[in-house]
Amino acid sequence: MLTSADRSFYARQISLPEFGTEGQQRLQEASVLVIGAGGLGCPVLTYLAGAGVGTLGVIDFDRVEISNLHRQVLFSVADVGRPKAEVAAERLGTLNPNIRLKAYTEALTPDNVLRLFADYDLIVDGSDNFPTRYLVNDACLLLNKPLVFGSIFKFEGQVSVFNYQNGPTYRCLYPVPPAEHEVPNCAEIGVLGVLPGVVGTLQAVEAIKVLTGIGEVLSGKILVYDALRASFQTFRFAANPTTRQERGLRADYGLQCAAPLATEIEEVTYDELLELLESENPPFFIDVREPHEYDRFNLGGENWPLKTLPQHLPELLSHPDIVLCCQSGVRSRQAAELLAKEFPEHSLRHLRGGVGAWA
Repeated sequence: MLTSADRSFYARQISLPEFGTEGQQRLQEASVLVIGAGGLGCPVLTYLAGAGVGTLGVIDFDRVEISNLHRQVLFSVADVGRPKAEVAAERLGTLNPNIRLKAYTEALTPDNVLRLFADYDLIVDGSDNFPTRYLVNDACLLLNKPLVFGSIFKFEGQVSVFNYQNGPTYRCLYPVPPAEHEVPNCAEIGVLGVLPGVVGTLQAVEAIKVLTGIGEVLSGKILVYDALRASFQTFRFAANPTTRQERGLRADYGLQCAAPLATEIEEVTYDELLELLESENPPFFIDVREPHEYDRFNLGGENWPLKTLPQHLPELLSHPDIVLCCQSGVRSRQAAELLAKEFPEHSLRHLRGGVGAWA
């Protein structure tokens, strides 16, 4: 039930006849998980918290960097180096202390995605890479969760709602992931700071519409915003029945595609790795796959899954020469970039193509 304090806090939207106390009550009873506390996630989280979504979760394993601040408006210079999810939850708590906030500082993987999504009514994807987008889509399909999607590229943004009332999914629109080299990330091509603010706000609007039942949801349609031309266009697309036949998650979403990382990480071939491991001064070798993948086939070394890597940072202080591997080379590059931020003087290399290319 709405208290008198709630009615005062949300008075301006409650006064809308289409919204009213019923809409506010629905938001209060709803739960939303936002993927990523970056350029898109920050405005989504801010406006959903302000709107009064009862339970708001955010998952992001990354830490605040100085280059984030021109677009990720929940953070300040004093937050550099801190976990984004934790800082975001703190800020949102000061904005609206009447909602429940949950921060997850782990990477989203096939091993945890179903568990994390299970407790939420709606998922909002603010991720910036294709492996995560396909993983989020497939998990939402398996759990029958609606998904609010947003993406940005240079001066253009896209917004849509997938898996809404058995509607089209992300794979209906983009059935085949792009090749790794085809799509650069914002670190390589840049991003206008206000663009994710526009797109993230539109995502928040769609989330509120889904949760309250007002308006016409962007299901089966994708809204494209062009900042340079100040134009909005809406395109319709149909559902593909074959994309709704998924019965489980894929084994390794990193095998399909990945957005290139900001830091250049040296690669080694399989033969070069074996030579290094057999040398008089071998590097510290880490396999960042999950234990069940490691057990099937491995080259030795420490088995520290990517999501657990932050807890091992103290152990790496005394290992200035590190080589990492995974199944496809995607997670090992992510791990190397994470370590490069913590240990800029360390030598960091990873196995080109992962063990899957050589096994």
